[in-house]
Amino acid sequence: MSGTSLEKLEFLVIEDNPFMRSIIKSVLRALGATVIKEANDGSSALEVMKLSVPDIIFVDWEMQPINGLDFVKMVRRSKESPDPFVPIIMLSGHSEHNRVLEARDAGVNEFVVKPISAEALYKRIQEVIEVPRPFIKAGNFVGPDRRRHTLPFQGEDRRKTEPDKNSDPDDG
Repeated sequence: MSGTSLEKLEFLVIEDNPFMRSIIKSVLRALGATVIKEANDGSSALEVMKLSVPDIIFVDWEMQPINGLDFVKMVRRSKESPDPFVPIIMLSGHSEHNRVLEARDAGVNEFVVKPISAEALYKRIQEVIEVPRPFIKAGNFVGPDRRRHTLPFQGEDRRKTEPDKNSDPDDG
């Protein structure tokens, strides 16, 4: 794997399982990372972030007392967040479509299904560095644009910039 150099990036690995945390750190080191901080839950991760904001965060979904999903929401939405725009990559053993959508809607940048591989981690790191998506603040959502494809829209307009003067305003 060549391309993005990881040696100047700071990572934060949030994982409650010490063995899995060790594996993730070992993979990151093998990929060239030199600065890797760790936390065993979302609460301690927020404390780590007060001291130094990482460049990229890996967070497990299932943790106590603050799970990965709640951690992401706090980082993205809280006024006390050290950096609501930090790239966050969710790790989970749950690969169900609804879980991936829930993580996306919470504001994660990328999602990796366990068991992890060096290639999968590296691809997600490359995505957040080389193809960053713009951040959106709309209603209850704060996070990277959920649309992954930038293909031009073809077909009838879904939204109009100005209301049609001849249409009924109650027609959707």
